[in-house]
Amino acid sequence: MACLLEAPLRISVLSEVTATSRHYVDRLFDPDPQKVLQGVIDMKNAVIGNNKQKANLIVLGAVPRLLYLLQQSSSSLELRTECAVVLGSLAMGTENNIKSLVDCHIIPALLQGLLCPDLIFIEACLRCLRTVFISPVTPVQLLYTDPTVIPHLMSLLSRSQRTQEYITQIFSHCCKTPEHQTVLFNHGAIQNIAPLLISPSYKVRMQALKCFSVLAYENTQVSMTLVNVLVDGELLSQVFVRMMQRDQPIEMQLTAAKCLTYMCRAGAIKTDDSCIVLKTLPCLVRMCSKEHLLEERVEGAETLAYLMEPDVELQRIASTTDHLVAMLADYFKYPSSVSAITDIKRLDHDLKHAHELRQAAFKLYASLGSNDEDIRKKITETENMMDRIVSGLSESSIKVRLAAVRCLHSLSRSVQQLRTSFHDHAVWKPLMKLLQNAPDEVLVMASSTLCNLLLEFSPSKEPILESGVIELLCSLTQSDSPALRVNGIWALMNMAFQADQKVKVEIVRCLGTEQLFRLLSDPDTNVLMKTLGLLRNLLSTRPHIDQIMSSHGKQIMQAVTLILEAEHSIEVKEQTLCILANIGDGNTAKDLIMTNDDTLQKIKYYMGHSNVKLQLAATFCISNLIWNEEDGSQERQDKLREMGFVDILHKLTQAPDSNLSDRAKTAMQQYLA
Repeated sequence: MACLLEAPLRISVLSEVTATSRHYVDRLFDPDPQKVLQGVIDMKNAVIGNNKQKANLIVLGAVPRLLYLLQQSSSSLELRTECAVVLGSLAMGTENNIKSLVDCHIIPALLQGLLCPDLIFIEACLRCLRTVFISPVTPVQLLYTDPTVIPHLMSLLSRSQRTQEYITQIFSHCCKTPEHQTVLFNHGAIQNIAPLLISPSYKVRMQALKCFSVLAYENTQVSMTLVNVLVDGELLSQVFVRMMQRDQPIEMQLTAAKCLTYMCRAGAIKTDDSCIVLKTLPCLVRMCSKEHLLEERVEGAETLAYLMEPDVELQRIASTTDHLVAMLADYFKYPSSVSAITDIKRLDHDLKHAHELRQAAFKLYASLGSNDEDIRKKITETENMMDRIVSGLSESSIKVRLAAVRCLHSLSRSVQQLRTSFHDHAVWKPLMKLLQNAPDEVLVMASSTLCNLLLEFSPSKEPILESGVIELLCSLTQSDSPALRVNGIWALMNMAFQADQKVKVEIVRCLGTEQLFRLLSDPDTNVLMKTLGLLRNLLSTRPHIDQIMSSHGKQIMQAVTLILEAEHSIEVKEQTLCILANIGDGNTAKDLIMTNDDTLQKIKYYMGHSNVKLQLAATFCISNLIWNEEDGSQERQDKLREMGFVDILHKLTQAPDSNLSDRAKTAMQQYLA
């Protein structure tokens, strides 16, 4: 019988809740202003900490009425303020609540409210705006729609500690792009917010600090300005250093370290400055230790990775600070079964976010090992490191996969690691799997790593070749992304180096001559350079040169001529002349040059060029064409003599560059022999 009673009971409870909520909304329409005010106050007390009640009131249409009352000049200041407070409370519910509020145009209404002179009302509007803007579902662009809003917010900063706290918090959450940084910078954000760093209120100091971290991120203009700012006679960078002291709250230490990191990366502070080496770096390493909360360890590791990414000296210092390399190994064991976390809520949170620790550790290892061989060795010798990377490559979180492949790429720059750890753990297998179906960001990093695994001294090269990788790489060369085209062609170039004829033929077949020549006219110079490198590697060893030129010679000569005629860098022209030199080394292929007077004239032109590299490469071509021990050398020598090449060679024997004069002398000896 109890079961039969359950359903009606539930319905009656629900209708009771809705009826109560309806009563609150109905009171907002009472003709007596005093009753309306009391109704809003009662609603405020009813929604505090009650998400269900908040959702009911929103569904029943309380928001448009509250906004109407808030905007009516006939409403008393007390009523308008209480409306702002209730709206702020509704905003503290779920993300759906925020969406509903934004859809009702709460933001323009509250921004309009800021024009009222009453401070208590302004603070209530700002508090609600702050709650709305810190939600991830609010479009931050709404802060920038009206150009008068930012300057008005700047002018309100001096009104009270509360306005300072809320406005700086709004700025730090709504500054997401370089355009946002510029708008805030141009409206005096730095000079208006800098004094707040020494406010008596911790909350104000903290929000001001967060503001500077988002303003300085990857922004040279802001960072260069910050370096010269004085706060109460003290340089801003020194204020940040003080905020990193151990006796300050962790949140403050971390955010101050981020500010200095971003200023350093933007070029405003040198990497060898004591505030970086002796203060920022040790502070960030300290954040990685296990006594800190998960999010602090993640932020510390990611910021440290970013700080030292371009600087080998900082990488070396970090690798020997507080046993950092070993400390990061703990990131993979968290939370352990015997974890010291007694707070069940915290444990549940950390279990859900443990992947962020792994991601941060991979990022930091990648940064640490990007240049120094000893550090890479230290990383790979850390317990189960290679196994961890291999399992990271197949994790469900795309961010972890990306960080793991980034780490693998960093370690793959080591010849030693390619020959040992990479081979022992067959890392090429999960890497190939990752390349089958991944977003571009992961593909770029994975294909970069593959380029290194295909270098000729890598033991992984053979098994990768056998796994049918050529088709995959050829498909990458057709990508819209220049980075993927570069990596696809780069990997093919490495694969073709000193390869068997069978591999070279397969590359040419799979890539197709049309695609090869499309790449030779690619607008991206890196793609062009790597394609020339591939062609040069394909055209090495005489039988291979002759075979490829017999089937594709006409198109190759045409492409080479076009590059030599066009506006290209010295490096591109040099690489192209080296291809011609390789063609000139073939037995039958050299006839394609000798029967093409246009090409010979171009070689002659580059022998007299002002750039030594081009002169050397062009002289090398001629040297190969006139080499004595080969059939038809006499006829070739005679033709080139008639065209004036001997005179040029004679001049070049006197060249100030010893390599060039030696090369010219060697060529001249072919005529004298």
